[in-house]
Amino acid sequence: MVETSGTSGGRVLTVGVVIARTGRLARLGDPLTFVMQLLEPKLRRLVNGERGYEVRLVSRDSRSTAEGARQAVRELVGAEGAGIVLTLAGTEVLPAVADACEEASVPCVSSTFPWQVYYYGRGASADRPFRWTYHFCWGLDDIAETFADLWDMVGGSGRAVGCLWNDGPQGDWSRHAGLGFLPAARARGHRLVDPAGYREPAAGFGGHFAAFRDQEVDVVTSAATGRDLALFRRQAMELGALPRLITCSRWLAYPPVPSAGEEPAQANVATLVYWTPNHPYRSSVDGMSAARLAEAYEQKTGRQWLQPLGLAYALFEVAAHALATAAEPADPASVAAALARTRLETIAGPLDWTSGPVPNVAAVRLAAGQWQPGRRHAYELAVVHSRQEEQLPVDAELLPLG
Repeated sequence: MVETSGTSGGRVLTVGVVIARTGRLARLGDPLTFVMQLLEPKLRRLVNGERGYEVRLVSRDSRSTAEGARQAVRELVGAEGAGIVLTLAGTEVLPAVADACEEASVPCVSSTFPWQVYYYGRGASADRPFRWTYHFCWGLDDIAETFADLWDMVGGSGRAVGCLWNDGPQGDWSRHAGLGFLPAARARGHRLVDPAGYREPAAGFGGHFAAFRDQEVDVVTSAATGRDLALFRRQAMELGALPRLITCSRWLAYPPVPSAGEEPAQANVATLVYWTPNHPYRSSVDGMSAARLAEAYEQKTGRQWLQPLGLAYALFEVAAHALATAAEPADPASVAAALARTRLETIAGPLDWTSGPVPNVAAVRLAAGQWQPGRRHAYELAVVHSRQEEQLPVDAELLPLG
């Protein structure tokens, strides 16, 4: 951690934040931007034991690219003196931030990326963990368990489930024989029908429809983009082959945006629920409730609350906790050690880096939801099943897709 003198002569600790402000992931940067602005005045001073520190929050734009993310880390560490870096989301961007921090020997905390992809995808193993980079999220197996609960709800176990998976990282990790979604789903007794992965953006799904028809598939699971999911639904309607249920784990954290004369791709699609205004957790920084955070976002922006808000807020909670408990908050190795022993109740729920599932990773609980027509907004994320997150109330029944 780089420690400098502030205007009052005090010691200053700098927290760097990599945010997608421009490019294709700019919308994913909104929660982190909002939370940073909200927390900045609350985190200006930090106490570690008997020592007081001023805290600076400084951000850089990843430009939604891996190289932009690496450049952002270089600027935050080299020019701004950041001693801990935070980031959120992006299949290529998040690993690039973490790798750049690992190379720079600077602690990093990240979220909203399945932990197996974060951990094994970046080259770690059980006997060779990362030294500087820490993460909290759910796993691919957690996604499979959550979706299998929904598949069971529409017809019981042992059914054929069609896989709408691409030929890129999302599809490859979903079908991984040992670490991914596939073994967890099979362990629940389901038979997965996985035609050849499609190239994004998809031109059509004729091969998938043929395979699904032959195997009598009426439930589909997906990691498709919103564009490809919309194309699949449109072609399914034209063929009279709309499944009873679609579960999708990608891009579904963000509310559907209706367009004139066309139903949104996400409408009545089931997905993951990792944070809502109804989650019964509060911030360790200021006692902010999940409900109040969602309300603050809607009042400030005029837009519907977003699931990543809770995880974005928790990033800063974890950073503040590590700096406040590190033996020497100006020393990167000391801050990394504090992260490794962190057990913290956050606005996103309890996070515990001392219990795995692997070193450097804390687990986030999942529930199951569905984008249904709402009262306050065109579509709202209804919680339809919460076996893994028992404190979260179920507030709707699972609806058929059509």
